[in-house]
Amino acid sequence: MNVVLGAGLSGLSAAAWLTRAGKPVAVIEKNRHVGGLARTITHGDFHFDLGGHRFLTENQQVQSFVEELLGNALLKVPRKSRIYINGRHIDYPLSPANAVFGMGLAATGAILLDYGKEKWRNIIRPRQLHSLEDWVVSQFGRTIFNLYFKNYSEKVWGIDCRHISKDWVAKRIDGLSLRQFIQHSLKFHTQKNKTLTDTFFYPRKGIGQLSDRMSDLVKSRNPVTTGAGVERIFHAHGSITGIQFSDGGKTHSMQGSTYISSIPVTRLLEKIIPSPPGPVRRAAARIRFRSLVIVALFLNKQSMTDLTWMYFPGKEIPFGRIHEPKNWSSDLAPAGKSHIIAEYFCNRDDRTWQSADDALAGSTAHHLQKLGFFDQKDILDSCVLRIPYAYPVFDLHYRKHLKIITDFLDGFANLHLVGRSGMFSYLNMDQAMESGIVAAQQIIQDCRKKDPVPATSDNIFIPGHLLQPDYS
Repeated sequence: MNVVLGAGLSGLSAAAWLTRAGKPVAVIEKNRHVGGLARTITHGDFHFDLGGHRFLTENQQVQSFVEELLGNALLKVPRKSRIYINGRHIDYPLSPANAVFGMGLAATGAILLDYGKEKWRNIIRPRQLHSLEDWVVSQFGRTIFNLYFKNYSEKVWGIDCRHISKDWVAKRIDGLSLRQFIQHSLKFHTQKNKTLTDTFFYPRKGIGQLSDRMSDLVKSRNPVTTGAGVERIFHAHGSITGIQFSDGGKTHSMQGSTYISSIPVTRLLEKIIPSPPGPVRRAAARIRFRSLVIVALFLNKQSMTDLTWMYFPGKEIPFGRIHEPKNWSSDLAPAGKSHIIAEYFCNRDDRTWQSADDALAGSTAHHLQKLGFFDQKDILDSCVLRIPYAYPVFDLHYRKHLKIITDFLDGFANLHLVGRSGMFSYLNMDQAMESGIVAAQQIIQDCRKKDPVPATSDNIFIPGHLLQPDYS
């Protein structure tokens, strides 16, 4: 039996891949619904994701897997995003006219001048780059850093850019240069960069449709238990030997030959019996996750924007990003109505997380009304959701703490870590799925060593760049 802890995209991908290969699987999920961060919420006749989740991949096997699961329910959606800066709406990626008339000739000139200075400085006297600020200034110049990266990054992570590791931004916009950015804006580009893509894929009924289809595939042959929290994870002699979980007030035990965990790695360590050594526990206490509060406003209005996203780096607006689900799929809102989803990046002990739902909905409505999206009379209802463990925080010291943790967990021969929270890595959707499939494929290959099966193109998975996420 293969035991999967967590039914987010990575855990479900692992379970679905194993199910297709005829391997026994049991999935244990704490929440009542599968999907993790990639689930779709239903509120009356409205549907929305926990933040917009686009699907885009360079791995053809992952693409084919998703197409197989969704069929004609997979839509191709045009991407159109803007950044709200100093009272102006700036296109992202930039268009030539918007760059000049949106930011002004002076700002555009400063961007190009700074970029040239930094490129020359990198040639004459290369510097060691440690922080997000170091890396962005080196790659793009300080003007772009101040305009686009500084405030938004600090809003997302809650710490100064000088204390955020360059690893996050370097991976998220790997391979992107200002030259590519300008070429894309001028339509002179010949090579596609995922960061600048103009379209993406999206399930007709919301991102949760993908999770549900994978769950259905698994449940056709194997159990998926939701509302079941893992309480203990037992180990002995370098292997995980069993788990204990609660379900409906009752405690159950389960033993498996292999274990795939997508639950937050810090929570995994808390559940392990006997407890990890002191240095491992101390390392776990020094890494953390950023949380997310979602505010949904439901409106008696046909539409408010034609955008997929709008970003708000400024401190005068408390939320960081909004999207209008109807622009992703018309099936997500009833005819003649729409809704806006606002994302607040926060910590579980701060004011945002602890604020009352009414206060958060009221503040969100107030700011969006001031921006002219709708009037007070248009509001039909609101909904607030709190999501812990949304983003791993890459501070300047996370690597050394994470190495202590992974060195310990690597000692369990039958344990595989997958997904954003399980691996403490900022993976996009396709990469989270890929991490689960890679773990499943390793298990399948281990089984073949005992009972060899001829290799075919159908049973060999070719992984992409799991630890090289792009900037979404």
